[in-house]
Amino acid sequence: MAGRLSNFEIYGDEPEKLAGFYSSLFGWQIDRVEGVDYWRISINAEATAPTTGGIARRPSFGQRGWMNFVEVDSVDETVEAAVREGGSILKRKTAVPKTAWHAVIADPAGNTCLVWQPDPTAFPMPEPD
Repeated sequence: MAGRLSNFEIYGDEPEKLAGFYSSLFGWQIDRVEGVDYWRISINAEATAPTTGGIARRPSFGQRGWMNFVEVDSVDETVEAAVREGGSILKRKTAVPKTAWHAVIADPAGNTCLVWQPDPTAFPMPEPD
């Protein structure tokens, strides 16, 4: 399963406007997720990866454009390999509670992707002392 493109996110400072834009432009079904600042995209009724995505506020590392998610067997091993091969870490390993672990990496040319390891037991790690 390593290296499978799983979904995408679109970032902006006013995600609610982006939801309207992409819904009108492409006819996508876009719904705000209750309780969080996130809009889930479904491109079609039989949506399967990579035809699912979301809209969110721009992350602190300043991502422009769309972020592709790549499903990996191990976020830890993938991050280590990225650094070893000349890439960098833009966002360290973080939990999406009870869903997955993820990190954002950049290749040597500065192109970014989010690596995603599904894990229903993922939970935020304690903050360092």
